[in-house]
Amino acid sequence: MKVLVTGSSGHLGEALMRTLADRRCEAIGLDIVAGPFTTHVGSIGDAATASHCMKGVQVVMHTATLHKPHVSTHSRQAFVDTNITGTLTLLEAAARERVGAFVFTSTTSAFGDALVPPPEAPCAWITEDVTSVPKNIYGTTKVAAEDLCQLFHRNQRLACIVLRTSRFFPEEDDSPAARASYADANLKASEFLFRRVDIADVVSAHLLAAEKAPLLGFGRYVISATTPFTTEDLVALRRDAPRVVRHHVPAYEAEYARRGWKMMPGIDRVYVNDRARRELGWTPRHDFRFVVERLAADEDIRSPLARAVGAKGYHTETFAVGPYPVEEAADR
Repeated sequence: MKVLVTGSSGHLGEALMRTLADRRCEAIGLDIVAGPFTTHVGSIGDAATASHCMKGVQVVMHTATLHKPHVSTHSRQAFVDTNITGTLTLLEAAARERVGAFVFTSTTSAFGDALVPPPEAPCAWITEDVTSVPKNIYGTTKVAAEDLCQLFHRNQRLACIVLRTSRFFPEEDDSPAARASYADANLKASEFLFRRVDIADVVSAHLLAAEKAPLLGFGRYVISATTPFTTEDLVALRRDAPRVVRHHVPAYEAEYARRGWKMMPGIDRVYVNDRARRELGWTPRHDFRFVVERLAADEDIRSPLARAVGAKGYHTETFAVGPYPVEEAADR
């Protein structure tokens, strides 16, 4: 199988390239930034580059994107050029080459304002049926790219699977309040309850999506660690998350106490991966129970793949305000 991976110098792109190499698949890595797993340096928005890289490809895994950390450092037009026009260019090339499967890496950020219910409302239960309300140019362009994938399935019969992935980056949180309230490892461990996923599980979801795409035709899936919560927990989760977590994963309390960690008092959203597990046959390994077991054994909660890929950052420069600036410039 010949696979084209876009964004091959990024977190997920490198993880996919490493895994495909281990499986002895022929993989082409395309990125605008050179890297050890990038075989072609070029832009996904360049039609000639896209056509050249697409020759003989059976599967496209399209991870290249401008991310949320770029909202304050790049223009809105740059987001359109990369996330929309770049995706369109790849889809056109894939359709011409009769590629068997096109897997598009999207984001749970596409849900936007739907993720944060009013203060007195229950925690939001986020499935694929929740209507997106993008709140910035990142979410808007990712939703538009998802719609392009659906359009190419309908009109060109290109099998396309959209994966809305939750957090898997190892970098610091962009929220000053979160950084001030929790140790970074504490915060990331707790996020496996509702909004985080290990990159090894993201990779397995992409491989399954490529395998299932010809049968499914088109699908959109939330890719996040399996939550222990149910819809019956949503009211209590917003008001007293530690009590709900203690009910489902009682071992967490002693382990957090041993480390001087704390659980956040309330949780406002829970990403639900039921459809991906059911329709893709996805079985993510890393959930909060697994994390607590690893912590109790004094082992790294990250998968070997996550440790191998490591942190990359999103900018060449550093910022005094945090890992990246979070205010969107009004004149962009």
